[in-house]
Amino acid sequence: MVLISVMYPAGAGTRFDMDYYLKTHMPLVSERWSSQGLHGYEVIKGVATPDGTPPPFQVIALLRFESAEAFKAAAEANGPEIFGDIPNFTDTQAAVQINDFAE
Repeated sequence: MVLISVMYPAGAGTRFDMDYYLKTHMPLVSERWSSQGLHGYEVIKGVATPDGTPPPFQVIALLRFESAEAFKAAAEANGPEIFGDIPNFTDTQAAVQINDFAE
């Protein structure tokens, strides 16, 4: 099992439509990728850093995938549709990271 972090940068003037993201984009992701190794996801909203300054990321999606290979295959199969939906909810470029669980 791997955890894919999809991190949307925060910053003055950035746009992020959380309602669209939660009600349209993430259900699309789940629908397309569940049969391709997605075991679930969580969405977290950045609030602040410990010193109270704005967070570096406004939203982070954590996707649990069977393997890094399953994620790559899912992204290849449905990437154009899923990634093509991004401008509908944000004008930022997400950073994507593949993570392994520490043992």
